[in-house]
Amino acid sequence: MQLATCRTGKTFILYDADSVCDAEPAPQIGPPLFDPAHWHRCGKVLGEAPGRGSSLFLDAGREQWVLRPYRRGGLIARLSESRYLWTGLERTRAFRELRLTAHLHREGLPVPRPVAASVTRCGPTYTAALITVRIPEAGALAERLAEAEPALLERVGATIRRFHQAGLDHVDLNARNLLIDADGCVWLIDLDRCRLRAPGAWQEANLARLARSLVKFGAPTAAMETIRRGYASDDAG
Repeated sequence: MQLATCRTGKTFILYDADSVCDAEPAPQIGPPLFDPAHWHRCGKVLGEAPGRGSSLFLDAGREQWVLRPYRRGGLIARLSESRYLWTGLERTRAFRELRLTAHLHREGLPVPRPVAASVTRCGPTYTAALITVRIPEAGALAERLAEAEPALLERVGATIRRFHQAGLDHVDLNARNLLIDADGCVWLIDLDRCRLRAPGAWQEANLARLARSLVKFGAPTAAMETIRRGYASDDAG
């Protein structure tokens, strides 16, 4: 993985040269790469993911990409849905998330391979977007809870334990951010605002957040207990 940075006007782009070269044809690095309208005009939009950000699934040739614009939620979205306060390029949410994802990917952890991040400065604010490789034939754990077998839930717990051992504090650990692929492997997505930390109370807070998510999505009562069993297993490392 080779991360590089380029600038076009007010737009800064951090990208993985290897991922971009894998696309067919290899796209030009620039603002259009992050413009949904550009992909629609090219007829390369394959679908859209649920959620506030309206992520798009893109045809990038030999693989598919996910284009996710950064969107605010809650009350602050009434002031601005897509603008964030500028405090420096490397502190922008997109650059931080891409660098963190790249680090975890290099460590062999199951995260999508990062492609590129875009930040466009607008005076004291900025807008941003992120592109990652789409995990083939993967669906959210939230969609499989009703029929999820104990072995799968234990793998979910073991996977979370791996990330915790690597120091990842996932601030939005929920059943939509855990994906299951066709082989039953577990992946973790959406690392916005996440960070690496020393072991602490945040690990239990992550699990508690996931437990609340399972209740929200109607998981069987024993689901979280099974996930915790996998988390505590000696096989988790």
